[in-house]
Amino acid sequence: MLKFTDIKQVYFLGIGGIGMSALARYFASKGITVSGYDRTKTELTSALEREGIAVHYEDNPALLPKKLFISNSLIVYTPAVPATHHELNTLIDRGFNIHKRAEVLGIICNSGRTIAVAGTHGKTSVSTMTAHILKTSELGCTAFLGGISKNYQTNLLLDSTGSEWIVAEADEFDRSFLQLKPELAVITSMDADHLDIYGSHEKVIESFQLFAGNIKEGGSLVLKKGLPVGFETEAKYISYTYSITEQADFCAENIELKDGYYQFDLKIPETRIEKLVLNYPGLLNVENAVAASALALLSGVSPEEIRIALETYSGVKRRFDIQLNNGTFVLIDDYAHHPEELRATIQSVREIYQDRTITGVFQPHLYSRTKDFAEGFAHSLDLLDEIVLLDIYPARELPMEGVTSELIFRQIRNKNKIQCTKSELIGLAGTFKPGIVIMMGAGDIDTLVEPVKEQLLKYEGR
Repeated sequence: MLKFTDIKQVYFLGIGGIGMSALARYFASKGITVSGYDRTKTELTSALEREGIAVHYEDNPALLPKKLFISNSLIVYTPAVPATHHELNTLIDRGFNIHKRAEVLGIICNSGRTIAVAGTHGKTSVSTMTAHILKTSELGCTAFLGGISKNYQTNLLLDSTGSEWIVAEADEFDRSFLQLKPELAVITSMDADHLDIYGSHEKVIESFQLFAGNIKEGGSLVLKKGLPVGFETEAKYISYTYSITEQADFCAENIELKDGYYQFDLKIPETRIEKLVLNYPGLLNVENAVAASALALLSGVSPEEIRIALETYSGVKRRFDIQLNNGTFVLIDDYAHHPEELRATIQSVREIYQDRTITGVFQPHLYSRTKDFAEGFAHSLDLLDEIVLLDIYPARELPMEGVTSELIFRQIRNKNKIQCTKSELIGLAGTFKPGIVIMMGAGDIDTLVEPVKEQLLKYEGR
């Protein structure tokens, strides 16, 4: 097994990824020299550089740190790095063992008491909320998050209390979450996704069942009520359900919307916690709060600590992230990139802003996902009043013949739809009707948020 005790240097191939950067920060906090490569300079890689982590942006073996070859070094890579990558192949040729991010995270987490948050959507919000609850409680925690917490402005929370608890986002992509052996786990959703990896929805569900089977003896699984059965019969762990729409072991009751935020009662086994206030918008986040509260209570957090934490939770960047609210426009930045995520986000916005025009800008993520779910994307986007569809963000993929945003566009029934490029969007934003603007996608659409905001701010002068 890989051991970290004598490591002097860690090098990351793809250091700018959200999971990779959390690991980079973790090793740097241990006093280990950390450096890495990424294809593109981003706000996150710039933050790593400010923290003293060297990052370069050219795939050039000559730029590999010299000390890699003379000290005990750990090489970590993400599957997003192509097999043709020059630095990757140089390190392999030089005899280095190259370790996947998921393997390294598993070794760290499995040494403690891990709370693992899994699901095809919702996991970043639930893990960040869970981490915030534990962090503000007497228990404390370390946390590896799949987004930037707005409470802490980072994706890595470090513990200073001696806590054994580690909160980790459990990523189903490439079956990465099978490296984790948690004490507590939640599954928020099991939609068909990553079919380029799994091949079928049945295989996705099967992988989640294997993940649940990794829960330690005497541990607990919290499962969203209504997900496919087959987990509850496992004898080695206790299984609970959660919901905001029906009775479950953990469920929200008496949900009330007040000034854009929700108050609710949390029914838990044997009792209830009344009049909790979540000072973060979106009905979907009430559901996330129920899941996070269930995990926190099972770990030993008190009901009063739950109450305090939910009132102070500030959310995650790019998750229902309100960028502007000036009376004329509300601009929301959201990471939604699956049809079910789009639907949940749009419906939550509709519930809060019932009488206002909702314009959605969507950037599809991956050719394979677009091909698999074009019809589902179209149905979700039809929930909007005005639709703007951008080109596909390819990420790790090469183009697929016949797969473009047009696959989605032609199936959208709403006639108030426009297809445009990223460069055209800025000018188009100047014509948006007053109301709610949601920018959605997992690619680089976030780089357009600020220029769109500037256009919206000019409205009074039009």
